[in-house]
Amino acid sequence: MKISLKNPWNKIGNTRLIKITDKIYAKLETENPTGSIKDRPVQFIVMNALRDGELNSKSILVEASSGNTGISLSAIGANLGLPVKIIMPSNMSAERKQMMRLFGAEIIDAPPSDFKGAIQMRNELVESNSAYWSTMQFENSLNIKCHRETTAKEIIQQALPYGQLEAFFSGAGTGGTIMGARQAFQENNMGTKSMLVVPAEPSECHGIQGIGDGGDYLVHRDEMDGVFPVKTDHAIKRAKQFAKSTGLMVGISSGANLVAAEKYVQENNPEGIVVIVLCDRGERYLSLF
Repeated sequence: MKISLKNPWNKIGNTRLIKITDKIYAKLETENPTGSIKDRPVQFIVMNALRDGELNSKSILVEASSGNTGISLSAIGANLGLPVKIIMPSNMSAERKQMMRLFGAEIIDAPPSDFKGAIQMRNELVESNSAYWSTMQFENSLNIKCHRETTAKEIIQQALPYGQLEAFFSGAGTGGTIMGARQAFQENNMGTKSMLVVPAEPSECHGIQGIGDGGDYLVHRDEMDGVFPVKTDHAIKRAKQFAKSTGLMVGISSGANLVAAEKYVQENNPEGIVVIVLCDRGERYLSLF
């Protein structure tokens, strides 16, 4: 039986670009339905699968996730009336697991911080049953295409009134955001620098959930114009400061993006502006704050 998305899941994106300082602007991805940027690629990939007839009323949605993609897929599964199974390392935040379960998803634990193990478990599930379908977020070129055609396109248009877009800062869970943005900047001959924000600590012990998840996946580091390591405690401190100074509660990776961009502006005093991504809302990290 044919299935289709219902409001609000048939319209994602068009989030605001907000001013942080005279030199720093932020894409407020907390305005998406589940409160994170991951709503974009999940909706984009699912819509593509619906058009191609890959999904039907018997399908079971499966993905490996540190959290936000799992939340988005759980929500879209609820919208479509399809069951969802999310494989995630057992030490991810309790709040994100609670959100997935509220949408009706089943969570399958992988060992702590073992993202490659979670991906392997996902692959084994998909191979075991033809009803299982996955967004394959860590390998899927549609992830990059989504951000090139939506997120980056919006940023380019919204940044025009503020002058030259000198640099774009983003962490990478899958790498879809920064790779899609880089492609869009190159296609438009903008000269915008792509700055990759990474955890300063090793992947098995950092606490910036959602970036640095055990590999670069879709990211080509040799194509980045800069790599900015940020310590977990600095990212958490900045996210908490941001909540108290703006009334906007954002996640830890957003705090990391703020730290990196502010350091860049302080050290380089750019003539143009820089744009960062505020990736998700902070309520899913309260136990870590």
